[in-house]
Amino acid sequence: MSDFTLDDLAALVADRAEAPVDQSYTAKLLSGGPAKPAKKLGEEAVEAAIAAVQGDRAGLVSEAADVLYHLVVLLRAGGVELDEVMAELARRTAQGGLAEKAARRHT
Repeated sequence: MSDFTLDDLAALVADRAEAPVDQSYTAKLLSGGPAKPAKKLGEEAVEAAIAAVQGDRAGLVSEAADVLYHLVVLLRAGGVELDEVMAELARRTAQGGLAEKAARRHT
């Protein structure tokens, strides 16, 4: 198992976001606001889903990494900290998934 965490990824994205656009893919993605990273996240999510359906384990691992990276970039573009997402996940896991999903429908 890797010691690399989502917090590490968020820190890396934050660091690379400050680099010049011609030297950083992350900075280039962020240069136009959330539209570009949102589009890339969608593309990578579809590719991950296709890899899963095809039973392509290596492809799924690779595409899932792309999904996580592009999600963290999109969070930065939207001004959302990873800690906020993790707190929301923690809140949701305090109850069973079906109960939590039913509660969201009524709010």
